[in-house]
Amino acid sequence: MAASWFRVAVPLCFAVLSVAAAIVAQTHAMPVRLLPAAFGACSLAGAILVWRDVRSKMRGDTRTLGGLLGQYAAVKAVGWLGRRQRARLEADTRDVKRVQEETLLRRLRRDADTSYGRRLDFCSMKDSVSFRARHPITTYEHYRELIQRIAAGEEKLIIAEKPLILAMTSGTSGSSAMLLSTKDTNTEFFLQGVTVCLDAMRQAFPATDSLQRTTKFFYTPTFRQSEAGIRIGPNSSTPASSRHMLNLYTTPAPAFEVLNEKDTLYLHLLFALKDRSVGMLESNFASTVFYAFSALQERWQELVGDIEQGKVSSALNLEPSVRVSLEALMKPDPERAAQLRAHFQDGFKGIAKRLWPHLHLVLAVDSGSNQIYGEMLRENYCQGVPFYSPFYAATEGLIGVNLWPQEPNRRYLLCPRSMFCEFLPESSLEEETPHTLLMEEVEEGQNYELVITNASGLFRYRVGDIVKVVGFHNQCPIVEFQYRRGQMLNVRGEKVSEALFLHALKKAVAQWPGAQLIDYCCAESGILGDSAGCSDPHYKVFVELKGVRNLTEEQRYKLDICLQQDSAVYKSFRTKGSIGPMRVQLVADGAFKELRKQMMAFSNTSPNTFKMHRVLRSKEFADFLLGKTVS
Repeated sequence: MAASWFRVAVPLCFAVLSVAAAIVAQTHAMPVRLLPAAFGACSLAGAILVWRDVRSKMRGDTRTLGGLLGQYAAVKAVGWLGRRQRARLEADTRDVKRVQEETLLRRLRRDADTSYGRRLDFCSMKDSVSFRARHPITTYEHYRELIQRIAAGEEKLIIAEKPLILAMTSGTSGSSAMLLSTKDTNTEFFLQGVTVCLDAMRQAFPATDSLQRTTKFFYTPTFRQSEAGIRIGPNSSTPASSRHMLNLYTTPAPAFEVLNEKDTLYLHLLFALKDRSVGMLESNFASTVFYAFSALQERWQELVGDIEQGKVSSALNLEPSVRVSLEALMKPDPERAAQLRAHFQDGFKGIAKRLWPHLHLVLAVDSGSNQIYGEMLRENYCQGVPFYSPFYAATEGLIGVNLWPQEPNRRYLLCPRSMFCEFLPESSLEEETPHTLLMEEVEEGQNYELVITNASGLFRYRVGDIVKVVGFHNQCPIVEFQYRRGQMLNVRGEKVSEALFLHALKKAVAQWPGAQLIDYCCAESGILGDSAGCSDPHYKVFVELKGVRNLTEEQRYKLDICLQQDSAVYKSFRTKGSIGPMRVQLVADGAFKELRKQMMAFSNTSPNTFKMHRVLRSKEFADFLLGKTVS
């Protein structure tokens, strides 16, 4: 790999130097014919081509030459790498069984000399057959004590290397879990995920192959230290940790030093609004983009005032050095402020495209629990802007990539070199010793729970995700995410999934005149105790709506009817009286935004990785929403 990087980096660096030299020569009247001598092997023709390419991608950008060339170099290097990785992925999908076997054996050999590897006798496992026969299917409880011992300083327990981070999960299926994050995990995510998806993105949306900057809604996470000094926190790193990446983003480096989410968001918005040529909006999840536009709608006047006056709001609680650095980048811009004010006064439907006329894409996951946020963005703030949901991933690592950016259904090709995958048929999930299938054995149209062996010490691990195989790319399965096992409503064994409930909820909301769904979650009556309000097991549903201030009893009952229409099992229990009618609670505006803050504090996760819990397992959270009920 190092030699390959060298082959692409050296010519690129020479080309960049040549362009810089050409500009210097023009500025200082140095004869162009002397440039090849000044830079030895540099090609003037190559420099001219590079410069023309740079100029064609600028779209009126006012950055320095160094900033533009830095981004150009990064884009070209990642583009080359993306094409290379995409070709490798294509080859892998034609021989999935061999690639999966190689991936598994590489993991077993690497960790054979750990305490865990010796105990399970990894050395004697020569193929996936012996591995599956002798290693049990596991859940988090299988690893909890071992990970705690690693946090305390023991080495070579599960994995051969020391973890980079003790990564906290988002806790959507219960309490947050601590997993190991390694160099291999991060490398695989970048090479097999990021570069491949960027290649797919540029093929589907050619306009994104430009030097326009991206507004990346990212919040610098806070970490604590384990007894052994290993960082504990979300598995994410700030863009400012890679200085060469900052040329890609509208937000300047000092803003990434701000730890307060509200203040950081204001700065993201401020510097994005200053730049009329923004080409992309990016975040891990569509929910983060949605909350950003909600904040923009609330604070646009303050933001426009800062741009007009060339300052940073005094309401932000910033370190003096950070404020000085940021304000040095601000200059009064009454012309841009007037443009922005006019756009905002015209309303917020389709505001993104009016603020940034050259906006090509929103890059964020909008499947699973983020589906409703993606839909709201497309219908309102980001009307007319394409969305690309690039990855299927978790704290455990990269699972799949979306090679079909323009398709409305979010489909992901499983990455055969990222994880060794097994599949539990949906019908066998409750069995004590279920039999798993391999990639080449699954069937199109069937649902399965994923069981993975990853690069950071999880072996035959039940992820808890239910996916549907919707096709194959060569021999490799393509899946759609269906639901999390821990996010199922199940008061009598009826097992109503998140996807099923959301479909019914959207049907009901469509029958509530003027109502627009902002957010929702459910609780099973068993966790509510006396506040459940009924002795029969039932669902308590909390909804935040726009456009209505009250719901009639008839409207509330519509949701129960819609779910009965969609779920024969639920209807059967309702008919028999085993499950009581739903209790639908309309909560105040902003209730879910406040709930989100409480949940993040509870799980030690960050805004970058947070996913709203659609089924509440904590009485504390359900009681919080009960306190926010307005109807």
